[in-house]
Amino acid sequence: MSSALALSAPVSGVLLGFGFGFVLERAGFGSGCKLTAQFRLTDWSVFKVMFTAIVFAAVGLYALERMGLVDAGGIYVPAPYLWAIAAGGAAIGVGFAVGGYCPGTAMVGITTGRVDAIVFFAGLLVGTFAFAGLFTWLEPLTTAGELTTGDRLPELLGLPEWLVLAVLVGAAVGVFYLGAWFERRANAPVDEIITVPPFH
Repeated sequence: MSSALALSAPVSGVLLGFGFGFVLERAGFGSGCKLTAQFRLTDWSVFKVMFTAIVFAAVGLYALERMGLVDAGGIYVPAPYLWAIAAGGAAIGVGFAVGGYCPGTAMVGITTGRVDAIVFFAGLLVGTFAFAGLFTWLEPLTTAGELTTGDRLPELLGLPEWLVLAVLVGAAVGVFYLGAWFERRANAPVDEIITVPPFH
């Protein structure tokens, strides 16, 4: 039985990986142009897909826990390090904006034959090896700002979990409307062309 479980783990991981890659490609995330449009506020597909996944997973986990099907306390939650998260988020955000990909979407781009994704992934490998070489200097930053008041957001804020989830859902709906407004503005036709009168 244990050998069957050991075999099923990598198989399920590969199947989920293929499924995740398929969804990313169908959403257009194999294109760097599609991804950088998020930073120009002209296409909010990236935000919508990722935020929907976060909200769906959070609400789904909460519902499964209430039904007694999942023990949320048994799920490993890594210790949050505030300053490390901020620095890492800023770094990956810059890389995302400049290169047009994140590691996952770069792999999707590579499988569809995009040269820019290959170049991005090569840079990712170079950066990874450079980080490993500098890790002894950067290690203090990777554990900076540890939050000890709670591993999860409701515990950190001292609020009921259902309330945090309700705010999260409300924020998602609000930002979806905001994103749609930005997209309409970006794609609106130019109704008036301003011309400069000729000199006489």
